[in-house]
Amino acid sequence: MKTFITTTAIAFCLATGASAQEKTEFRVAWSIYVGWMPWGYLEDSGIMDKWADRYGIDVEIVQINDYVESINQYTAGQFDGVSATNMDTLSIPAGGGVDTTALIVGDYSNGNDAVIIKGDGDLSSLAGKPVNLVELSVSHYLLARGLDSVGLSEADLDGVINTSDADMIAAFSTDEVEAVVTWNPLVSTILEDPTATKLFDSADIPGEIIDLMVVNTETLAANPDFGKALVGAWYEVMGLMAAGDEEVLSAMAEASGTDLAGYQAQLASTEMFYDPAEAVAFTASPELPATMVSVAEFLFDKGILGEGAPSADFVGVAYPDGTITGDPNNVMFRYVTTYMQMAADGSL
Repeated sequence: MKTFITTTAIAFCLATGASAQEKTEFRVAWSIYVGWMPWGYLEDSGIMDKWADRYGIDVEIVQINDYVESINQYTAGQFDGVSATNMDTLSIPAGGGVDTTALIVGDYSNGNDAVIIKGDGDLSSLAGKPVNLVELSVSHYLLARGLDSVGLSEADLDGVINTSDADMIAAFSTDEVEAVVTWNPLVSTILEDPTATKLFDSADIPGEIIDLMVVNTETLAANPDFGKALVGAWYEVMGLMAAGDEEVLSAMAEASGTDLAGYQAQLASTEMFYDPAEAVAFTASPELPATMVSVAEFLFDKGILGEGAPSADFVGVAYPDGTITGDPNNVMFRYVTTYMQMAADGSL
């Protein structure tokens, strides 16, 4: 286990905000996933507009069909924020030198990501088979964790085949594809195939695949009202979901291509933090740094922890208590509880 470096010099408010400009218009990207469906509802329902108006700003929430492309566009500066997992935030924007803050820790996958094979079998059955997945995504991470649990590695497979999430369902229906790793709602659809067998899922590694809304650190530091509006709108919808509002849940279900029962089934395998206090507690927990060290080691092993990364410690990750994993001189990923705590305190 890496040594965690504690410092009082690293603080969210010092995140090079001086080079960012105050502004009033912001753009946030999101893609289809059970835990991110609230972002589409926020836009369509007018809840986002209501909270943006409260702070005198405009926030546009844009759906991008390709998940990885949404993160690439954020990294290129086309958006101020994006829905992303902890792993993909570390590898793409943070690893690429874009200082990024996890504004909202929305949930962790507790069964929504899965390794699926055609026919009967177990994880050992993957030996010698090709596996289709979004390469270098959380699906790749889940596969590695699953293989490791039975003493296998990627070298024991007949390779991994990079397949867009948009093409995954169609791919599974072909004779050539023997196994896939993907996420909901795709998992639910694929498992409707009578030949499909789930071998391993994220419930086997709880708390490791974390779903976030991340934003540009400099933009947030210069425009705290942007953070307040996003968080305020998010937790208004969380309250509606927690109360079981069927109109809200049905709208999200339809947008994700399923019905109410189907969406509720996906939510059942998602550890949603409806209460901001729960999100704060998770983000401040001692388990989070350990998880991020494991994720960084996976990314480094795959050669995707930033261009020319010399070690798994290449990118510094800062936590709410000032703890840092990785390089304290290259902090590019920050977990903060500032705004979620405001929501918990009712001070937004």
